[in-house]
Amino acid sequence: MKLVLAGGSGQLGTLLARAFSADGHDVVVLSRSPARAPWRTVAWDARSVGAWAAELEGADVVINLAGRSVNCRYTDRNRRQIMDSRVHATRAIGQAVQHATRPPRLWLQMSTATIYSHRYDAPNHEHTGIIGGSEPDAPETWQFSIDVARSWEDAFDGASTPRTRKVGMRAAMVMSPDPGGVFAVLLRLVRFGLGGRAGDGRQYVSWIHDEDFVAAVRWLIAHEEITGPVNVASPEPLPNAEFMRALRQAWGISFGLPAMPWMLELGAAALRTETELVLKSRRVVPARLLGSGFVFSHPHWPEASRDLVRRWREQRSGTGVRVG
Repeated sequence: MKLVLAGGSGQLGTLLARAFSADGHDVVVLSRSPARAPWRTVAWDARSVGAWAAELEGADVVINLAGRSVNCRYTDRNRRQIMDSRVHATRAIGQAVQHATRPPRLWLQMSTATIYSHRYDAPNHEHTGIIGGSEPDAPETWQFSIDVARSWEDAFDGASTPRTRKVGMRAAMVMSPDPGGVFAVLLRLVRFGLGGRAGDGRQYVSWIHDEDFVAAVRWLIAHEEITGPVNVASPEPLPNAEFMRALRQAWGISFGLPAMPWMLELGAAALRTETELVLKSRRVVPARLLGSGFVFSHPHWPEASRDLVRRWREQRSGTGVRVG
């Protein structure tokens, strides 16, 4: 099977490229900065159709992961880059698929669980979930994230690809022990005694173990009856206070300093990021995956966090890095 990973040089793309290459598949990564890798990399500008489009001819799957990181301050410049990087790349892939003589049979499009409403009362699933944007007293930056998610999905839905099945992956935070991801950030807080609840700790954290993320992608490829939006998230989101408590226990520490909202605002400003990443309640569940028969290997966060901590330690011990 040939898979083309657009914007696949980041953490999620590397997870998928590594897994599918290990399975013996032909993996091609489209990158704005091609580098040496165990798989083939091809240059693209992530905004217009070019020579890279030839890679889609006869491919089995194209997976679009392109988009500037949202882990930044929402300045005017960063907002434009966050929006444009997603919309332009998606439109370019849509045009390439539309004009291909032998288009991919499947287009998996990255989206985000952030598209759903900030809520505590009930989980958001694909059938009855509430799209965000109208929550009372929500910060303006949260509205921007909803605008980005909607524009991203509109660009995907608007692509005319009658010969290609399309699935939008509304992904929760993917937890991987690899450097540079959200798990590494959260674990660093725990390691330095700062891993207490954020705010009042009631906000739900939606997450998915990296092995389940890869397995879900495999499942979506194999199940040709699935189209449209799919929540790629663990079936058990949990409040931030419980989430952080389980992570502290997995590391072997009982105490973590809590962070009040004003402290988070100061810290976010210092780290050049936004508090939405920890304060918005993302209570998202994978109704369509579960309904199609998908079985999670790591559905419970306490067990998942123990596995991730063990792998994190193993990776660092192999490089001589102190992990205590």
